[in-house]
Amino acid sequence: MKQKIKTLLGSRLKSNGGGVVIAFIVLYIALSIASPFFLTTSNIINILKQSIFTCIVGISMTLIISMGDIDLSVGSTLGISGVFVAALIKSGINIYFSLFATLLLGCVIGLCNGLLITKLKMPPFIATLGIMSALRGLILVYTGGVPIYGLRYKEFQFIAQGYIGPIPFSIIFLLFLVVIFYYIINYTKLGRYSISIGSNSDAAKLVGINIDKVKITNYIISGLLCAMAGIFMTSRSEAATADAGSGIEMDVIAAVVIGGTAMSGGRANLPGTILGAVLMTTIKNGLNLLGVNPLWHQVVIGLFVILAVAIDSLSKRKEK
Repeated sequence: MKQKIKTLLGSRLKSNGGGVVIAFIVLYIALSIASPFFLTTSNIINILKQSIFTCIVGISMTLIISMGDIDLSVGSTLGISGVFVAALIKSGINIYFSLFATLLLGCVIGLCNGLLITKLKMPPFIATLGIMSALRGLILVYTGGVPIYGLRYKEFQFIAQGYIGPIPFSIIFLLFLVVIFYYIINYTKLGRYSISIGSNSDAAKLVGINIDKVKITNYIISGLLCAMAGIFMTSRSEAATADAGSGIEMDVIAAVVIGGTAMSGGRANLPGTILGAVLMTTIKNGLNLLGVNPLWHQVVIGLFVILAVAIDSLSKRKEK
């Protein structure tokens, strides 16, 4: 009986991204030993605040990948949202209206992705790659590569820099999002339909699931969350730069896959995604504390992702 319980727990751990939990614990122990400054309250809070952007975008990517799709435009959507909200506020438009308009922009970008994929039948990789390039080009055309500075407004600063008691508002907001989307993924039709589509889109269609509607909805949600992440990033730095969000899609995809969401679709693990996102940030933070040249950070993260995915693939092969 004891052996059966161990076997059951082991299989559950593997199938639900338990590897990221193990990696998380091992990494924290190793960095705590290597640096006396790592396991401090201020540094842990700093890691959580730095991972907010990857976590928020990771929530949307979990939904997208659970369908067996991909969204490469998340970084550019984040970037153009940051520039858009900064431009509106600098021009004297009400801050709350600027925030609403930026969230609406994110939804429109997501809608465009969804329509290209469902109505024009474009592969998600190609459609979102095209949107990614177009948005990044628009950012460069508008800003000319020059950052938009001077966003020192208390209401706007509070979004990423404010505290409610001893806890940063950004962390509270992230926890709220995680609870909401954990419920959506696991207990609503949208979540169940998304996973069904990822498991077998033909079977999902046969049982009456409106695949186009589900995909469009998920891409709109993706655009909305990317716009939120763009607002947080701009609020934190009090400036919008042309390269904001550049490359974040790779970190996000890595966090989602390492967290236990199947790249081929059919399985979603939101808590695993959040742990994966924090893990990515922790690696960078630890390398900084150890004095490793920042140019090597991406190399280390890339190798870590390859190792994690390889272990996941081997464990799945063993299970089969």
